Amino acid sequence: VQLQASGGGLVQAGGSLRLSCAASGRTFSSYNMGWFRQAPGKEHEFVASISWNGISTYYADSVLGRFTISRDNAKNTLYLQMNSLKPEDTAVYYCTQLRTWPRNPLGSWGQGTQVTVSS
Repeated sequence: VQLQASGGGLVQAGGSLRLSCAASGRTFSSYNMGWFRQAPGKEHEFVASISWNGISTYYADSVLGRFTISRDNAKNTLYLQMNSLKPEDTAVYYCTQLRTWPRNPLGSWGQGTQVTVSS
């Protein structure tokens, strides 16, 4: 599965963005998926994950209540709705398949999308 994230941009603190991740291939609906982010000079950080059927979700404490992960298997697309954004949310955001539930990534990051939150 090839993955391409989009929807990032520059937003003021308190604002919202919706990220999308388009997946190619027929097996997207078989995978648990996750969003991760990487700030400059830091490791990849888990953000949120969703089960293959969309029933189960899991969030990092830092985004719980502000971010919502969802998926549309018919469209081979993963989403991340981000509300009440903070400057510390600034990072490149990546979507990826999970190796194990709920937060262990497969490690193939693909193209990310930059999110910048100004104070």
